[in-house]
Parts: sequence; structure tokens; C-alpha cells
Amino acid sequence: MANAADAVAGVTPVLVDDLARRLQEMIFKGELSPGDKLGEQLLADRLGSGRGPLREAIRTLEGRRILERTPNAGVRVVKLSADDLDQILMTREALEGMACRLAAENMTLREVKDLRACLSTNADLMSKEGLGAVYRDGTQDNDFHSRLVKGSRNLWLSELLCRDLYALLQIYRMKSARTGNRLIAAHEEHCQILDAVQARDPDEAERRMRAHIRRGREQLMDEANSR
Repeated sequence: MANAADAVAGVTPVLVDDLARRLQEMIFKGELSPGDKLGEQLLADRLGSGRGPLREAIRTLEGRRILERTPNAGVRVVKLSADDLDQILMTREALEGMACRLAAENMTLREVKDLRACLSTNADLMSKEGLGAVYRDGTQDNDFHSRLVKGSRNLWLSELLCRDLYALLQIYRMKSARTGNRLIAAHEEHCQILDAVQARDPDEAERRMRAHIRRGREQLMDEANSR
């Protein structure tokens, strides 16, 4: 009955998911920045939707921690403190190190070859348009880290990293991509990580992934502390 009522009101899961995706893209592209307050009517007009479906989409992104609601202050794009960001990145290092270890044990040769082809495509794109082009135009299916996590065959890690943590960090990855100088080094590190995965060496795969994320964390923290 609840689903039927939603459909009558024009609030269908498909519509809400589409609005959530489009709103998330606006945040990732920098059209809405950390700390920006969301005006429901302006957003509804811009997205061509009613306020009811938009509210549901906003709740979806609140659940992913991309948006936060403050009593008497409305909804804003999340703005992480330097301490919050540091803790999230430390958590990412531990979880993704574990995921990479499992990927070395569980990814198929076809998946490894497809990921290597993705790296080659990304390298070409980065050389022409910069690292931001990969984050702007790519999806989770062609994102190096997401593919490795999914290759771990651990659904809990995939849910925690791909759905929640990566979405939150994407805002800050885009900012780093515009100004960072790790473009070439990060690509080389990706290739080295994939070499260890293909060699079926879990210890080395985890070590390289942790080192890679630690370097990225140092850069992001330097930028966060300099603001």
C-alpha cells in the first residue's frame, strides 16, 4: 500500500534515485560546495521536480552523509573538519588495504585485464585533461579503487567503501585533482598495486595499497590544513 501511495503522489523510487544521482553530481562537479545551504524550491525548479520527490532524494544523500541537516538551519552540503577528514582517510587505508588483499585472492584474470585496460584509458585521459577528468566523467564501474573493492568479493567492504565512504570523499578528491601534483605518481602506484594483485601476492597488494592511500592522505591533509 505504501508503494502505491507513493506512486500516486508522484514519488517513485526510480524518480527519487534519479534526483539523488543528479543532486550528487552537482556536488561532485562543484556546483554545490561544502557548507552550501540547499534551497528546496530553487533546486526543485532547476531539476524540474516537485518538492516531495526532492525531499526524498535529499534524505537519501543525508543517509550517505553527503548532506547534513541542522535544526533551524536547514540542509547543507557536508563540510568536514580536518580532524574528520583525517579519521575517514585512516579508516579508508585500513578497509581498502584489506579489500586489496582479498582482491589478490579473488579477482579473476579477466577482471584484472579489464582493470589494466581502464588504467591505460585513464592515463590517456589524464594526459589530455588532467586528473579531474577521470573523477568528473568516470563512474564507480571504471574507478580503479571501486573495481578492486568489488573484486574482493566482500559485500560489506563494497557497501562501506563504494556506497558511503567514496561518495563522501569524492568532493575532496575533486578539489585535490584540480590542484594536486600527484597525477603521474598516483597512476604508477595504481599499476604497481595491480601488478601485485595479478601476481596473487596478498601481502604485497595490501602493503602497496596502504602506502598509496597514505600518500594521498598526506596531500589531502596538507591542503585541508592550509585552508
